[in-house]
Amino acid sequence: MNVRNCKSCGSIFNYVTGQVICPVCREKLEKKFYEVKEYIRENKGAGIQEVSEACEVEVSQIRQWLREERLELATDASVYLNCESCGQPIRSGRFCDKCKANMTKELQSVIKSNRPAEPKPEKNPKDNAKMRFLK
Repeated sequence: MNVRNCKSCGSIFNYVTGQVICPVCREKLEKKFYEVKEYIRENKGAGIQEVSEACEVEVSQIRQWLREERLELATDASVYLNCESCGQPIRSGRFCDKCKANMTKELQSVIKSNRPAEPKPEKNPKDNAKMRFLK
């Protein structure tokens, strides 16, 4: 069992995966997410700072949702995220499409090169059925 303290409220809980927050805080965060999503839907073109203030959510949390690709910046937004690999401006996620494709290609080549060789065909046991003598 992996017991940890919630980063948000400090309570002890059984940690499984993801962010180190308890189920209660996770539920509150999900409600905030849907509140932010609804605010953005109703106020097209709202900036991160405006959304943060209106919904009482940290700017860092909104950026986290953008990195997780749960939210996406508008095409005409004045602020963009940067690809963590090449620095190109992106609207959501961590990497641009070009870098994602390159990483996928590299991973596939590594997987191919680490595959075990084809098994050699088994020899017929009768081929080596000669009697041998020790001297």
